[in-house]
Amino acid sequence: MNYKDLKIGKYGIPSWDGFLPVILFVAQQGDVWRSKDLRAKVLALIQLPKNLEELAYTKYPDDKVADNRVTWAISELYNAGLLARPKRGLYQITERGQQLTAQYGLKLTQQIVHAEPTFIAHMAELQKRQVTEIMDVDETDESMEKIDTPRKITKEAADFNNQIATELHKRILEADPAFFESLVTKLLEAMNYKGPNGTVEITPLTNDKGIDGIINQDPLGTRTVYVQAKRYATENVVQRPAIQAFYGALSQIHADRGVFITTSSFSKGAIEAATSFSIVLIDGIQLTDLMLEYHVGVQVKQTLQLFEVDEDFFDPDIL
Repeated sequence: MNYKDLKIGKYGIPSWDGFLPVILFVAQQGDVWRSKDLRAKVLALIQLPKNLEELAYTKYPDDKVADNRVTWAISELYNAGLLARPKRGLYQITERGQQLTAQYGLKLTQQIVHAEPTFIAHMAELQKRQVTEIMDVDETDESMEKIDTPRKITKEAADFNNQIATELHKRILEADPAFFESLVTKLLEAMNYKGPNGTVEITPLTNDKGIDGIINQDPLGTRTVYVQAKRYATENVVQRPAIQAFYGALSQIHADRGVFITTSSFSKGAIEAATSFSIVLIDGIQLTDLMLEYHVGVQVKQTLQLFEVDEDFFDPDIL
C-alpha cells in the first residue's frame, strides 16, 4: 500500500478522509490499539516519506500535518461507530467497521462514513447544542492555524466543549445502568443539592419502587429530593406515563420533590405532566452540559484569560 494511491491533499500528504480506509484496515489486524501505535502503523503502512511525515504546521511546529489528519480520521470513524473505544486512548474496530472494510476496501469515502446512522445521530446532537458553525473538513488542512481574536477563541472553546459534551453522552450510553444512577447522584451532589451536611443514597437496582436515588438535604432528612434516572437511547423519548409513574412513586412516600433525569429527551406530554407535578426534568443535552459546568466526569484542559485595557490606568486625573 502506497500513500500515492490514496486521496491526496495539501502538501502532497493524503487528506484526512484518504486515511479512513487505511485506519480500518490496520485496526482489523489486531484487537485493541493504542492511539499512538495505530497512527504510527498507518503512516508506516502507506510508506509516507520521512520529510512528509515530519512536516508541521507553520504556526504550530509541534503539530505534524500527517499525524493530525490521521487523528481527525480516527475521530470521525469513532463518531460513526466504525471504531470503538473500550478505554481511554484505546481503539478497536467494530463489527460495522469490519463490514464496510470488506465491502469497500480502499474505496471507503467520507460520504460513506458520514452516511452511517451513528454519525448522523452524532451530528444531530451537535446541532441540538446550537453549534452555529461546523467546520468544513474538506478545507481544514490549515485548521490548526486559528485566528486568535477573543470572539474566535470563545467560539472555538464553545465548539470544542460541545464535542466533549457529545462524547460524554456517548460514553454514558455505553455504560451500564448502575453507573448512570451513580453518575446522576454525583452530579446533583456537585450541584449542591445535598447541602453542607446532607447524604446521598443510591437505591438497590431491584425493588427500588420507582426511586433510583435519595438525597437528604439536611442531617435529619426533613428536606429530601428523590431521583429517577433512565438511561435511554436517544430515539427512546420519555413519555407522559413515565412521569406519571414517577409521581405515583413519590406520592406513596409522601414526597414533594423529584428530579427525573434521562439520557434521551421528553415528549411534550411528559413536560406538561412534570410541570403540573412540580417535577424537575433534565434531558440528555442538559445532563452533559451540567456535567461540564460542574466538572463531573471531565477535567479542565486549559484556562483562557481575556484582557481589556484598564481605562483608569491611563486616566491622567487618577495618576
